[in-house]
Amino acid sequence: MKKKQLFSYGLSMLAAVFAGGVVAQQADERYVQVAEIEIDPVQLDGYRAAVQEQIDAAIRKEPGVLVLYAVSEKDNPAHVKVFEIYRDRSAYEAHLGTDHFKKYKTTVEKMVKSLKLIQATPIVLGAQSK
Repeated sequence: MKKKQLFSYGLSMLAAVFAGGVVAQQADERYVQVAEIEIDPVQLDGYRAAVQEQIDAAIRKEPGVLVLYAVSEKDNPAHVKVFEIYRDRSAYEAHLGTDHFKKYKTTVEKMVKSLKLIQATPIVLGAQSK
């Protein structure tokens, strides 16, 4: 899946997940996290390939993974942020046990200089469906 397709898919998922009158109830159940990752700049291309493979597999294989976006800072591409939304905490925990996530962690272990996970509470999540 190409980056634009993945981005569009994620936006569509956000719209579908948070549409209608049940937004507050669903938002309370969601597990939302932001990962702040510093990558060894020399290994940035390898990291991008690994995170692409992992996100593609997670979106395709895990119904509890609703959104995964990986972006880098424009002026410092070695600083990566991954925005994650899971159906609930158990979907997040299941994600950590998948073969594709374990492969990703093993692959990027020496590429990642630092990792900070920030649990978040949704306030408002909006997206256009098209």
